[in-house]
Amino acid sequence: MLVRLRNPNREIEFDGPMAVISLLEKLDLNRESVLVIRNGTLVPGDTSLAADDVVEIRPVISGGAQ
Repeated sequence: MLVRLRNPNREIEFDGPMAVISLLEKLDLNRESVLVIRNGTLVPGDTSLAADDVVEIRPVISGGAQ
C-alpha cells in the first residue's frame, strides 16, 4: 500500500493488508493526533487496509473562534 504522510510530505510503501491501528503503530503515530484517509474516505482505526490501497495520513488541526 502507498502511504502519503503530510507535514512533512513524504511517501512510504508498506506490504498489506493491515489494520489502520497497526499501520499507525509502525509509523509511531498516535491515533488521536491524525486523520487516516483511504482512497479519499476517512476511516476509523479498526479498518483493514488492503495491499493496493492509497492511504493519506494528515495531522489533526484544531482551532476555534474568538
